[in-house]
Amino acid sequence: MTLVLLVAAGTAAWLWFRLPEGAELRFVYLTALLVFLCVGLVWRLRGAPVSRSLRHAGIWLLLGAVLFVGYSFRDEARYVVDRVQGDLSPERGYGATESEISFRAGPGGHYTVEAVVDGVPLAFLVDTGASEVILTLEDARRLGFDPDRMTFSRTYQTANGTVQGAPVVLQKVAVGPIVVENVRASVNSAPMEGSLLGMTFLSRIGGYSVSGDVLTLQAP
Repeated sequence: MTLVLLVAAGTAAWLWFRLPEGAELRFVYLTALLVFLCVGLVWRLRGAPVSRSLRHAGIWLLLGAVLFVGYSFRDEARYVVDRVQGDLSPERGYGATESEISFRAGPGGHYTVEAVVDGVPLAFLVDTGASEVILTLEDARRLGFDPDRMTFSRTYQTANGTVQGAPVVLQKVAVGPIVVENVRASVNSAPMEGSLLGMTFLSRIGGYSVSGDVLTLQAP
């Protein structure tokens, strides 16, 4: 056992000085894992019959290989899980990092995103043709606005005709890692299928792009 530990320590020391910059933490993790497996293997094989020793050695080696492969491909596995979740719940997005998040198109090629507005999760249809964020009466009530006390002073021309809107300000709108504060919005007086994420939000983020059926939003 002492010989095994000495060989492992010597190998680790030799590899340490050949590491690329930034790989130290991963090396420490893998070294600790290797030592754990070696110590466990030696302990299990002490005084055991040859057949049992070989069987235990195979089990430990298989366990080590599974752990090593799982660690090496952890980023890819996380991406696959994230992508599947994005397909099952497209409004929640996938591939979120500190600077961007992506959404797959729903039926009809439209993009629906889940945004947290002043602490309340709401579903929005992304609409680059809307000059503002537009709230339905129902979503406005969920945010604490009372449409009965609002002044619907803005006039909008839509595909369904002229509608009136009441101006409001949303303190914080967050879509994944993207956060925009003090967002101008309007509460639509006419019935709508859902709220619209318009340009008062989209023009203040870092950018957005469409590739195939995937919409990607970038943080400011």
